Amino acid sequence: MTETKSNTITEEILQLGKSHEDEFKELLEYSVLSGKINPNLYQEYDVKRGLRDANGKGVLTGLTEISDVVAYEYEGGRKIPADGKLFFQGYNVADMVESFEQRKYGFEETIYTLLFGRSPTQRQFEMFRSILTDMQELSQRFIRDVIMKASNENIMNAMQRCILTLYTYDDKADNITPENALRQSMQLIAKMPLIAVYSYHSYRHFRQDENLLIKNPKKELSFSENILYMLREDGRFTDLEAKVLDIALVLHAEHGGGNNSTFTTHVVTSSGTDTYSAISASIGSLKGPKHGGANLKVQDMFADIMEHCPDWEDDEKLEAYLNAILDKKAFDKAGLIYGMGHAVYTLSDPREVILKRYARNLAEEKNLQKEFELYEKVERVAGELIMKKRKLFKPVCANVDFYSGFVYTMLNIPRELFTPIFAISRISGWSAHRMEELVNAGKIIRPAYRYVGHHRTFKELEDRREDDPFDDVEYAKKKQVKK
Repeated sequence: MTETKSNTITEEILQLGKSHEDEFKELLEYSVLSGKINPNLYQEYDVKRGLRDANGKGVLTGLTEISDVVAYEYEGGRKIPADGKLFFQGYNVADMVESFEQRKYGFEETIYTLLFGRSPTQRQFEMFRSILTDMQELSQRFIRDVIMKASNENIMNAMQRCILTLYTYDDKADNITPENALRQSMQLIAKMPLIAVYSYHSYRHFRQDENLLIKNPKKELSFSENILYMLREDGRFTDLEAKVLDIALVLHAEHGGGNNSTFTTHVVTSSGTDTYSAISASIGSLKGPKHGGANLKVQDMFADIMEHCPDWEDDEKLEAYLNAILDKKAFDKAGLIYGMGHAVYTLSDPREVILKRYARNLAEEKNLQKEFELYEKVERVAGELIMKKRKLFKPVCANVDFYSGFVYTMLNIPRELFTPIFAISRISGWSAHRMEELVNAGKIIRPAYRYVGHHRTFKELEDRREDDPFDDVEYAKKKQVKK
C-alpha cells in the first residue's frame, strides 16, 4: 500500500513537470546562466578550487592524529615519489593486515584502534567486541516500519533515512558530550551492516518481487562473516571469502581527514549538530561517483573492455582500446581510465597493493584467473599511457577502487551494495574524526567565498523587461553572454 501511494505521488510530479515542460526549460536556462561564473576569475582571485593549490596539493584546514597518508620521501629537501604508506593512529596498515592474516576480527580491531588511539590488549579487545556484538541489533518494529517501508533502489539513500530515523529512538539524540557521542558512534558502527543488508533485501522484495530474506546476525561471527551470512540465502561462505572482505573493510576504514566524506564529518560536527545528522551527511558525500561510487565505474569499464575488445589478451589491441578510451572514443566518452590515479599517492596506493594480493587469491578460488590477468594488464599499461597522453610528470598508479569492485563481484556482493560496504567500513573513521572534532571543540568550519557578481538596480515588477533579464552590459560580460 505504501509503495502504491509512493508511485502515485511520483507519477503526479512527473505529470506536473510534463504539463509545464516549456516553462521549466525557460527557468532552467536562467538557472544555469545565473550559476555560471567566469572561469578566469578563479585564477584572478587565487581561489583554491576543491581546497587544492595549483599543484594539486590539499590546502591545510585542520590537524589530526587519526591517520596519515605518505606518498613521498625527502632527499636534500626535494620531494621524491615513493611507494605509498597508510598509517592508522601511527601504525602502518600493511603491518596490521599482515597480523590479521592469521586471525579473525581484523576490522573490529581496526575500529578499536581508530576510536581509542592504540591497538587493544586481549582483555580490551574482548570487552570491546562484546559491547559491539550486543549493539549489533535492530528491533522488529524498526525493520518493519522504517527499513521495509518506502524501500529504495539506492541503498545509500536508504541508509541515510534509517540513520536519521534512529535519532527519534534516542532519548539523548542531541547530547554531544564525548561520552554520549562515543555511545552513539559505536551503536551506529554496529548497526550499519544490518541496515545496509536489510535495506537491500527489502528493495529486492518490494521492487523486484523476490523472496524477503531477513536474518539476525550471529554473535560468534565477525563483521565480514555476518555480512556474507545475512546476504546469502544459504548463509554459507568460505574462510577466504570472509578474510578478503575483512581486509577490504580494514583498508577502507579510514584515509586521512582530507577526503570528501571525512571532511564533511568535520564540517558538520563543527556546527554542534547531533551524531545522526553528521553521519548521514557523510553518507551523502560518499554516495557520489567521484568518491565512494568510483569502483562501480571501474566495473562498468572492464565490462565494456571485455565486450568491445574481445581480443583483450592481445597486448597491442588492448593498448589501442585503452587509447580510444583516453581519446573519448570508447566506453563513456569521458576520457578516463577509472581506478587509475590518486590525488596523493604516486608510485603506489598501499591499499591497492594489499587488495590486489587478496584479489589474486580469490580469483584462483573462483577460477577467474583470466579476468584477474586483464586487470593486471590494464594496470600495467594504463599508467604509462595516461602520463604520456596527459604529459604528466607525477607517476600514475592504480588506486584502491581498481580492484575493490572486482573483489566484491567475486564475493557475489550485488552492485547495489558496493558503496554501502564502503560506508559500513568508513563510518569507523568518520566516528573517530567526529570524536576528535568534539574533543578539540574548535570553531565552526566556515571557508570564505568571494562575491564576484554585480550590484544591480532593483526595478518594480511592471518595469522589468523579459527580453533583457540583465540590467547592464558588464553583468552580461561576466556571465560570458552575448547581448
